[in-house]
Amino acid sequence: MELSLKDFEVFIKEETIQARIAEMAEKICADFEGKDLVAVGVLKGSFVFMADLVRHLPPETTCDFLRVSSYEGVKSTGKVRIDFDLTQPIQGKDVLIIEDIIDTGLTMHCLMQRLSVRGANSISLCTLLDKPSRRKDDVDVSVNYCGFKIENRFVLGYGLDLDGKYRNLRDVYALRSEVEEAAGY
Repeated sequence: MELSLKDFEVFIKEETIQARIAEMAEKICADFEGKDLVAVGVLKGSFVFMADLVRHLPPETTCDFLRVSSYEGVKSTGKVRIDFDLTQPIQGKDVLIIEDIIDTGLTMHCLMQRLSVRGANSISLCTLLDKPSRRKDDVDVSVNYCGFKIENRFVLGYGLDLDGKYRNLRDVYALRSEVEEAAGY
């Protein structure tokens, strides 16, 4: 089934997202005060969220990116592929991984395992959206900073995509219930 924006409805408005980001940033600033913080965005989905979040963080915060793939269309493939790695060492630093959404947790579990051997002082996880009901039983992922816990719905906008489209929408949209049933999601 070919999906388009007309199959979606506004789920979280931009104003609500921005207010929550400010709250999260306040907590992050307090938790990492005086520390050597590296904000690591997981491309491509996190770039909008990360840009808005890091503007609230201390100016000494450095930024880096990873690119990880595990989705095709609306479904997770169950396989994690690292397409682009960090460009700076994280040894002796505090790392804040910034993700758009955590679904099964497989991607973050694999990524955190991979980064844990690089000698960081700490690795924390920050996500805009979390779907805990989709977490796999054998996947251990602790979210330190969560924007919104959501039910199992397919979402896009504000960095999240459908086959590369709709990342530039200011709100988060969810697939309409009747379309979810028809699509078998």
